[in-house]
Amino acid sequence: MDQMGLPPGQYEIKEILKWNIDHPGIIQGNPKFDLETWTLTIDGEVKNPIKYSWKVFLKIPAIESVSDFHCVEGWSVKNCKWRGVRFSKIVNIVKPTENAHYVTFKCADGYTTSLKLEELLKENVLLAYRLNDKLLETPLGGPLRLVVPDKYAYKSAMWVQQIIFTKSHELGFWEKRGYSDVADVWRELRFQHQI
Repeated sequence: MDQMGLPPGQYEIKEILKWNIDHPGIIQGNPKFDLETWTLTIDGEVKNPIKYSWKVFLKIPAIESVSDFHCVEGWSVKNCKWRGVRFSKIVNIVKPTENAHYVTFKCADGYTTSLKLEELLKENVLLAYRLNDKLLETPLGGPLRLVVPDKYAYKSAMWVQQIIFTKSHELGFWEKRGYSDVADVWRELRFQHQI
């Protein structure tokens, strides 16, 4: 198989593995969602905290972005076509205060991860709800997941329900268990001891 264009230590597979189907999850089973009652809360160090319903979130201008998806376990899927809202668009809406340096993502299964705000401003970072022209299925992180292409996939939080802008950094679920907080796929930073 041609591995050109992949980060070090990665091999290509055809499609993203489905959580709790092709890949073990951190909880048994996947969360269940009713899009009539689903909400996304964005708060913390922001001037305009907001709570979106699904219908209102879908009214935010969306883009399509094609990027590769890299799991820390070593597999990658090339050319994933995502549709969603650029994270920078969310930043423009909620207007972080000067104290906001990090962003924590809280998910329906109890999962968390955190990234530097500046890392989330890249044009290819999305809150995605479609993959390859289909609504994002629950086992793939739907209805809404973060997509951060230059990081290992544990930074691309699934089932996002709350986004908190913070002054200080908080380690997420896997980062507390020894995975790299940097998670840079091109430097192959998979575990904390590598920094």
